[in-house]
Amino acid sequence: MSRLMRRSSIVTDAASVTEIVHAAMSNTVNPRLKEILNALVKHAHAFLNEAKLTDEEFEQGLDFIRQVGLTCTDSHNEVVLLADVLGFSTLVKVLNNSAHDERTGGALLGPFYRGGSPRYELGESIVQDDTPGSPIFVSGRILDTRREPICNAKVDVWQASPAGLYENQDPHQPEMNLRGHFLTDEHGVFNFRSIRPSGYPVPTHGPVGDLLRIQKRHPYRPAHLHFVVVADGYSTLISQIFADDAEYLDSDVVFGVTRDLVGQFERHEVGTGPHPGVKEPYYTLDCTFVLAKGDSTFPTPPIK
Repeated sequence: MSRLMRRSSIVTDAASVTEIVHAAMSNTVNPRLKEILNALVKHAHAFLNEAKLTDEEFEQGLDFIRQVGLTCTDSHNEVVLLADVLGFSTLVKVLNNSAHDERTGGALLGPFYRGGSPRYELGESIVQDDTPGSPIFVSGRILDTRREPICNAKVDVWQASPAGLYENQDPHQPEMNLRGHFLTDEHGVFNFRSIRPSGYPVPTHGPVGDLLRIQKRHPYRPAHLHFVVVADGYSTLISQIFADDAEYLDSDVVFGVTRDLVGQFERHEVGTGPHPGVKEPYYTLDCTFVLAKGDSTFPTPPIK
């Protein structure tokens, strides 16, 4: 009997479970992984103790997670979407940028990033067809924390169309439409032409959509442009720039808007502004991204 009592894997009550699980994981070799798993078990068990889930509720939760996985395809990542609408993704970004006030704040990669975007020369358009919409001319600079230009930085951009769809969602758009990357010049400058993006709803055909409806939340994101900036010797920046006049700016479904990422989408009438030859009203956006020293990496695309 005394030998059985010394066995740490024997559960005596609810309070003993967490300690037993932590003991079972104590031989985890990687210290950071051990820290993460211990924190996960600690807080997940605290949630279960607080919420006091019934067996049926627990099974429903597990089935929801299973359905999230089953909804993923080569062109849609429901797992990323769930992390976004629960604020997990934004919280990680804020936590990782709070100690780096000198650099541009990060933002969500989002579920629509794709690798292998086409290379364009500075000033070229990322619009591959006659997609209708108001022209927008985007210019910017990539700087280090001393405000010195970073030459040859890769600036990868992508956006939704004026109809609120990314090209992989829309059979009427060409492959890689409204996506592209540029290399900065010796002054750290990049510029390109596009059409003004629209806000859009996140996909709601799966379990995340059901969750939003249960919570009586709208599914919309405000209009924005995505950026990934990669330069040798610098931490990779994943960011977004939001239109200052966008609908849903103060109620983004994925909580991605921070004050420093709201850009001025300036409207110009025909014959005015920096591009007077444009035959219709157009917009300009100027933005500056500041990179901190670190290791450059390329984000893993959530879709192909």
